Amino acid sequence: MADMLHHFIGGEKVAGAGGRSGDVTNPATGEIARQVPLASADEMRAAIQNAADAQPGWAAVTPQNRARVMFRFKALIEDHMEELATLASMEHGKTLEDAKGSVQRGLEIVEYACGIAQVLKGEFSENVGTGVDSYASRHPLGVVAGITPFNFPAMVPLWMFPMAIACGNTFILKPSEKVPSCALRMAELLLEAGAHPGVLNVVNGDKEAVDTLLTDPTIQAISFVGSTPIAEYVYQTGTSNGKRVQALGGAKNHMIVMPDADLGQATDALMGAAFGSAGERCMAISVAVAVGDTVADALVERLSPKVESLKIGPYNDPDADMGPLVTRAHYDKVKGYIDSGVEEGAKLVVDGRDFKLQGYENGNFMGGCIFDNVTSDMKIYKEEIFGPVLAIVRAKSYEDALTLVNDHEFGNGTAIFTRDGDAARDFTTRAKIGMVGVNVPIPVPVAYHSFGGWKRSLFGDHHMHGPEGVRFYTRLKTVTQRWPSGIREGAEFVMPVQK
Repeated sequence: MADMLHHFIGGEKVAGAGGRSGDVTNPATGEIARQVPLASADEMRAAIQNAADAQPGWAAVTPQNRARVMFRFKALIEDHMEELATLASMEHGKTLEDAKGSVQRGLEIVEYACGIAQVLKGEFSENVGTGVDSYASRHPLGVVAGITPFNFPAMVPLWMFPMAIACGNTFILKPSEKVPSCALRMAELLLEAGAHPGVLNVVNGDKEAVDTLLTDPTIQAISFVGSTPIAEYVYQTGTSNGKRVQALGGAKNHMIVMPDADLGQATDALMGAAFGSAGERCMAISVAVAVGDTVADALVERLSPKVESLKIGPYNDPDADMGPLVTRAHYDKVKGYIDSGVEEGAKLVVDGRDFKLQGYENGNFMGGCIFDNVTSDMKIYKEEIFGPVLAIVRAKSYEDALTLVNDHEFGNGTAIFTRDGDAARDFTTRAKIGMVGVNVPIPVPVAYHSFGGWKRSLFGDHHMHGPEGVRFYTRLKTVTQRWPSGIREGAEFVMPVQK
């Protein structure tokens, strides 16, 4: 029988009491590796109360001492990098080196949180009126929560809880039930770093747990990363219950390849951006927009042999370029998109549907796929596939390519490959997209900037981490003060103005 995991509440491992559980599978073999308890609404409410009890004491800790906890947490993540990456790889399927890179990117958010005392300093203005001073400060919201996806078991939670906790909040993390182990281990490490019990609680669950977070009045804010339909549901439900919400949804990221681009560089960029992590990235490039048939033909010629020769294997194969998809259900979904593309008339140049790995025949392995002659009315163009599938769209001109980018319902990330500074500058100015790369295929901002898309890729007004993360997890208080100096001016019945 598979091992049963647990929740982490109040600084302790807590067995599930709701009577329901889910399977955590090994993507390489299809076998059930462990089971995870699925919390009931009552279990989630108990965790929320635990976090609420811990929050006043944690908020009273000085920002510098909260930063010291983050410094120790940073060191512990570095010490346990291999362990955390292995947990992520075992449950998600991504290669170990890819997982290490994602943990490192999450670690950079912790590094930013180490400077929280500087970020929270506030503003002060002396003598805004005669003998009157004014200052502004940021204060924690209280208990906040995060709901994270399966594709980055360490990185996406690290986008959320370090910033929230450094700001003085306590946090409820509901990780994907497909990949729970990494979040549980990080909660243990944060406790070891000196965070108070109850500051970070990890509660595993499904829709029942999520709906409790979205409706419980104690929860002040929700961070979410996942598909657009669920992001919209989280945003609408959370905000209708009076919560601050940032909900990051799906993507269909285009990379425009101009006639003057370095095609060798563009080809290598597409290989990594489209097929890294088996395409299970919200910032993956899934559409290459070739400007002109000459560029398109050259890309197909260069990409095809590289995709056909991708090294695909389990996470612990040091030579693997990519691993399996996360579950059999997701494999079937991706395969359905490929079937749809063929039916709609796109040219399947490289077909990875029949890929089998010897010794892992029951795993969720799929080879890389390339479609050519994709048009904007096709399902494989309009919807997020979240798999190792690259669509090549042929555009007659730069303006046509830009129109494709701007007309798509998603606005997460995009890139242009060109040697022309004028084209690049025009693109960065006019692209209606939240994150833009110039000769950079995956323009994920560094930790001290903020991450987020436009249009139906983001619901809410705040991007994640960096300065936006601090603003999201705090509220502003402005104080105007005057101390009596023996001067009495009498009552004033008109709007106060500066004198």
